[in-house]
Amino acid sequence: MRLRLPEERPTEPPTGYKIAHPVLSHDGTRAGFTGVSLGGALPYGVLADASCVYGLRHKAPHRRCDCGFHCVHDRSTAEALLCTAEHRAAVLLEVSVIGRYLRFELGYRYARQRIRVATVGPCGCGTVSTALADAGWGRPGWRALAPSCAGCLRGRTSVSLASFARLAGEGLRVVAGRAATVADVAADAGADGLGVPELAAEAALLQARLDWFQTQLARLGERGSDGPVPS
Repeated sequence: MRLRLPEERPTEPPTGYKIAHPVLSHDGTRAGFTGVSLGGALPYGVLADASCVYGLRHKAPHRRCDCGFHCVHDRSTAEALLCTAEHRAAVLLEVSVIGRYLRFELGYRYARQRIRVATVGPCGCGTVSTALADAGWGRPGWRALAPSCAGCLRGRTSVSLASFARLAGEGLRVVAGRAATVADVAADAGADGLGVPELAAEAALLQARLDWFQTQLARLGERGSDGPVPS
């Protein structure tokens, strides 16, 4: 006798979490995401249907294939994936699992999804991100983006978080994740029992960031003083 798995009929779409790289079309008119593993060559929109990445004609997800969208149950599990070097520039997605799905221990493999919220991590310099800028790689017709603050854009192609949400459509919310603060550094120092050398290094890092901000403010002040003198 062949055993069948129990069927679930939830009253609301289950919620899942995943990570992905934000992408912008080459003409700058559309925004979407591309996965970090299986199917990463196929960018998708906020509301999207899965297909078999192997070109087979069955509907995704198929029990004898690993096709379909993938997500995990817990937000913390998805956030942990952002620690790896190749995923540092990815964003955290909160998704609604729509249509057919297969449940497994850590999450779902499913047929359709709606991305509700995209959380953008801090810029590489540690500052809260205000934009998504050209990451230096992409897919055919799509430019991969990475979190960036205003000071690190340096002329790269970029879009603000609000503009990315508007281009992606379907009611997507794009929010900036918090960066490390002085309070975080102090709490970590107390928890880990750091000594004077470690605390001095942290203080030097904070001072370097303050010096950078002061330099930028000075430049803005110089530009303002170069304006026309009233007659």
